[in-house]
Amino acid sequence: MAIDTRQLLSQFQGLSFENIGTWPLLPKSAVWIAVVVVCAVAGKFLLWDPQSQELERLRAEEQTLKEQYRAKLQQAINLDELRRQKELVSQYVLTLEKQLPSKAEMDQLLSDINQSGIGRGLQFELFRPGQTILKDYYAELPISVRVSGRYHDLGAFAGDIANLPRIVTLNNVNLTALRDGVLALDATAKTYRYLDDEELASQRTDRKTAGKK
Repeated sequence: MAIDTRQLLSQFQGLSFENIGTWPLLPKSAVWIAVVVVCAVAGKFLLWDPQSQELERLRAEEQTLKEQYRAKLQQAINLDELRRQKELVSQYVLTLEKQLPSKAEMDQLLSDINQSGIGRGLQFELFRPGQTILKDYYAELPISVRVSGRYHDLGAFAGDIANLPRIVTLNNVNLTALRDGVLALDATAKTYRYLDDEELASQRTDRKTAGKK
């Protein structure tokens, strides 16, 4: 059965929205289909897409929270071990701090270095403490040293310095032959001490001042 196109088109002629209830079936159906399509498109962009994006965001947030939970759960399981490791680190730091003299003990340490050389029969030609260099948590004191003596005595002196209860290092070591098997040792001995409360407070003040600038 052939469809009369002109007859179908004639149903759309002379239509008015004021009497839509009396429209033929085909125009009514076309209007309802158009309304449904518009509502579907509007719903997709205004409701479904934002809700879909929000759902994806919540899923990603859920995954992040799950990972954080697993990490914290693992930390809780290992809490006793972490506390034990913290205690070991604290003891290690305390041991290192004991190797750093205080400001009041520096004179004794300098005397110990001097006595180490004299005890090995060395001749001190130079023993000059330099300018104290303040670091974040400790101070460094360089000492220019020049001693002369036999090779083995100089080696024993270096060993005595390494075995002092306080930390002392020999840097920029230079050996020079003098006469009759006597050598001269030039070096910079560096020792370290921890900062006292006043110096730490001054460091914090300086950092705050620098931060404000």
